[in-house]
Amino acid sequence: MILALTVCGIVVALVLVGLFVFGLRRRLIQRSGGTFDCSLRWDAPESGESGGKGWAYGVARYNGDRVEWFRVFSYAPRPRRVLERSAIEVAGRRLPEGEEELALLSDSVILACLHRGTRLELAMSEDALTGFLAWLEAAPPGQRVNVA
Repeated sequence: MILALTVCGIVVALVLVGLFVFGLRRRLIQRSGGTFDCSLRWDAPESGESGGKGWAYGVARYNGDRVEWFRVFSYAPRPRRVLERSAIEVAGRRLPEGEEELALLSDSVILACLHRGTRLELAMSEDALTGFLAWLEAAPPGQRVNVA
């Protein structure tokens, strides 16, 4: 009986430590500021095709001329994807359709982009989208920027 209680106590302690580390990681990512909630779909299907599959919920952070994207449900200290401002081409925007409405946060707007030849989609709030497009347009002189 004491062994079972000890094992249960250890399991509860590990779960609490895991949750604490998730929260601590998020705080460390947001510490420098310039973060926003952003779902990402890498290798997105061609335009006209939509579906709720392939979306990953994350947090994006501005870092100079890059946007670093971190998965929310991960312990990794490094970003999962890094998007350089000079390599992002905006192809268009749309509202979530069908299953995407369930897979994404409410009131999300989907921004279709190309990054070094790879199609990707970013889903974020309207306010975050305004900030993201302003960041893209604020590129230094001489840098090519394509904002649709």
